Amino acid sequence: MLKLKQSDYDEIRHHGEQTYPHECCGILLGIADGEERMVQATVRCHNTRTDSPRNRYHIDPGELVRAQRAAHERGIDIVGFYHSHPDHPALWSQTDFNEAHWIGCSYLITSVEQGRAALTNSFALTGSSEEDKALVDEEVVVES
Repeated sequence: MLKLKQSDYDEIRHHGEQTYPHECCGILLGIADGEERMVQATVRCHNTRTDSPRNRYHIDPGELVRAQRAAHERGIDIVGFYHSHPDHPALWSQTDFNEAHWIGCSYLITSVEQGRAALTNSFALTGSSEEDKALVDEEVVVES
């Protein structure tokens, strides 16, 4: 289960609308407790893909390290990642699966249809290694 505050949920969806027709991307910081991840902050990242930003994203490793350090300073961790799918369903693609490596994290996807955020879904990356990893549907709980 992925829990987010309404403000974080809205911010992620707004980020997708702002970057449309390109994919947005970012990092979810918070606390993981078993199968439950509680988001305490989101970090907007720049999509550094230049070859196909409409249907691919890449987070600069420097941004990832900065987010990880900021999380550590606050006593929290990276618990997931988010990105948008412009004019495409909020379902993971084979590319999303191939590029997902943070086992135990959430991968939140928002479909943005004609510039407006539509459906938001989350998938937990399960398994113990690259060989047996899987993206599994995960409940999203938005708290006031």
